[in-house]
Amino acid sequence: MTESYASKITEMRRELRALNALVPEAAKGFGALSKGVKEAGPLGPKEKEFIALGMSVILRCEPCINFHVEALMKAGASREELGDVLAMAIQMGGGPGLMYAGHALACWDELATRAG
Repeated sequence: MTESYASKITEMRRELRALNALVPEAAKGFGALSKGVKEAGPLGPKEKEFIALGMSVILRCEPCINFHVEALMKAGASREELGDVLAMAIQMGGGPGLMYAGHALACWDELATRAG
């Protein structure tokens, strides 16, 4: 049996807390960058998370995919909107994008089931 996406998210958060404790200034700098990017500009949080998810799929970063799927759910995204973004990621990334888009959809479905 594979590890659940929810447990992967929890474990990644634990690892990031340890990393942040080891290199607090780097963590603060990254946090400030993230806050500045998310709070500024004409795009809303949902649109920015869609971009981040598409890039996560193309870059094949499973922890990033998991975090951005979770953030999209919190931002009010729909499964259909997710599918549209995943289709663009597949088009841009070809076969590997298709595989990681499958991960993003499975993560969404698992988290939606747990939330529901």
